[in-house]
Amino acid sequence: MNKIQIFVTGGTFDKTYNYISGKMYFEKTHIPKMLERAQCKLDIDIKQLMLIDSLEMNNFHLQMIQDACLESKSKLILITHGTDKMTDTAKHLIKANIQNKVIVITGAMIPYAFGSSSDGFFNLGSALSALQNLKKGVYINMHGQTFKGDKVKKDTKNGVFKLID
Repeated sequence: MNKIQIFVTGGTFDKTYNYISGKMYFEKTHIPKMLERAQCKLDIDIKQLMLIDSLEMNNFHLQMIQDACLESKSKLILITHGTDKMTDTAKHLIKANIQNKVIVITGAMIPYAFGSSSDGFFNLGSALSALQNLKKGVYINMHGQTFKGDKVKKDTKNGVFKLID
């Protein structure tokens, strides 16, 4: 079995809620805790690239993600990401033409820190499962669905991802 590389970039997935101020902020990634809670038995290496909202991502961040994917020895890469710009990152990675790797990008609409109302826990498990069964390429996995990275868009009105032609 191949070691799975997880690259953490932030997004709603990793936001924490300040109950006093009512604001969301980044403290640390929740991924290790989530994998432990799920009793995950996969061989996984986690590397935090950044902890930012994807609306703050620019070309520097895209290049950092691309370089990390290129440098990774793993053929299976999962990227946790904010939902607002995950399609931009997917298209960037497709354009970079990264060979011989499966890259899946996932995120959450509701922070993991919100507990059972978060979709993050489900999305992480779904993405890890999909990652192990896909052909080489770049994909987005959200809410149990896997899309080719350049064939999907976020429907902000309904809070879902949809296939595009």
